Amino acid sequence: MSKSSYQVIARRWRPKQFSELVGQDHVVRTLGNAIEQGRIAHAYLFVGPRGTGKTTSARLFAKSLNWEDGPSLEVPEDSEIGQAIMEGRCLDVIEIDGASNNSVEQVRDLRDECQYAPSQCRFKIYVIDEVHMLSQQAFNALLKTLEEPPPHVKFVFATTESNKVLPTIVSRCQRFEFRSIPSPLIVCKLQEICQAEGIEADQEALEAIARMAMGGMRDAQSILDQMISFCGKVLKPEDVLDVYGLAAAHQIKDLGGAILDADYDKILASTGQFAEMGLDFYRALLDLSEYFREKLLSSLSGEGDSLEIYPEQITRVLDALQNGESLVKLGLSEKANFEVTLFRAVESARSKSIDQVIRRITQTIPEGAKKKSPKPEVKQASQSVSGKVAEPSPDIPEENTQRVETQELDAFSESKAPDSGEKDQEMPVDLDVTENSEKERQVGAQSPQPVDTSKKREDALVNDLRITDPDVIEQRVKALPAEIRKIVEEDFKGEYVAVEKIDSDKLI
Repeated sequence: MSKSSYQVIARRWRPKQFSELVGQDHVVRTLGNAIEQGRIAHAYLFVGPRGTGKTTSARLFAKSLNWEDGPSLEVPEDSEIGQAIMEGRCLDVIEIDGASNNSVEQVRDLRDECQYAPSQCRFKIYVIDEVHMLSQQAFNALLKTLEEPPPHVKFVFATTESNKVLPTIVSRCQRFEFRSIPSPLIVCKLQEICQAEGIEADQEALEAIARMAMGGMRDAQSILDQMISFCGKVLKPEDVLDVYGLAAAHQIKDLGGAILDADYDKILASTGQFAEMGLDFYRALLDLSEYFREKLLSSLSGEGDSLEIYPEQITRVLDALQNGESLVKLGLSEKANFEVTLFRAVESARSKSIDQVIRRITQTIPEGAKKKSPKPEVKQASQSVSGKVAEPSPDIPEENTQRVETQELDAFSESKAPDSGEKDQEMPVDLDVTENSEKERQVGAQSPQPVDTSKKREDALVNDLRITDPDVIEQRVKALPAEIRKIVEEDFKGEYVAVEKIDSDKLI
């Protein structure tokens, strides 16, 4: 091959059959069934990222419809019409660039020309690339012809931005979604190309190329062509990283570990190293996001160090990295914005959700401690004023239950009682159902009469008096102010279990 006639890999390795199209099996199957069943539409819209095979599929479809013994999905390589279509020499397959032919006058000329019958093929096929670049007037001029074209005319539109195509155009077409090609498929295709070209390529180098291509086969082939020009017949991963300013996999892993460990010194050292090596900070940020995505999948599946890293934690890190993409890409200082983004990711990783804290506490408590400990037998449950028995909750300890119920009663007592200025005279009396002594029965059997309460208060404070006799509880309840009893009994429908800090004036 002479130097003047050299063709790049992306053109030489362009698919010549539908079977060579990589990563678009759903498109091949649908078009193949349409050809076999004779259900060929008058207009198609191919949508997808760049370099995924939209224009190539349009040419292959035109070749399948127009070759001598067609229509059929597979076309022999020796077909003269098929070769002319693939080389762009066929008069009945017209390829139009929507970016440079977007005026309404040019669309009107197209509308007039399509009325004529094809010269040598079965169909006259118009392939309009980047159709979203047409003006609104051009779209409107094409509407009627697109809806009811002559029987010998087919339209194939290709675009990377389907949102800019008028809905009236989209509704008149069969839409095909071209997907980004997975990296393993790109690597396999690059290996096939290298083997045919006599290139010795390392697996990691091809994976780095596929990662840079971001789902586009044409981009991957162009990068491979450039690397062959740089390296010659031997392609190593260090060469790819040096030429395109990519960070190595171990550097991304170390930086991700520094974020999870909140190691600010290591983060600053890594970013300084990236700056000295001239690496692309935006590309490093994308690779770091991919690293944490793999961490998230590993954590969700319970593999690796999932016990130390929780999915909520990794999700917050990914949010911080995603929010910093525009800052790194469009900011004035890539290094400073990159460091700020990583620091925000560190703060996001250090914060913990309530669910995570509960999960960690649950994991640290021994299994034996989680079981409910046996309680002492309760001799007699306290009886409320209404006569119902107040049973302790099976899940909450009795003492905690009594404290919770008495806190509201304390608030009402303190809010309703007049401020006498002598807070030290309020006697804390705790009524508990777990103890029942003979001394308490004697105290409860006495009728409430004016007595010397100072001595009694001192004994209560010293001995922590706890009264559980139902009669005594009923007497104490009757001594409560009417306002408090109305609130507890009528408004809250409450039951008396214990009474604390009752004003001594209201007990006499």
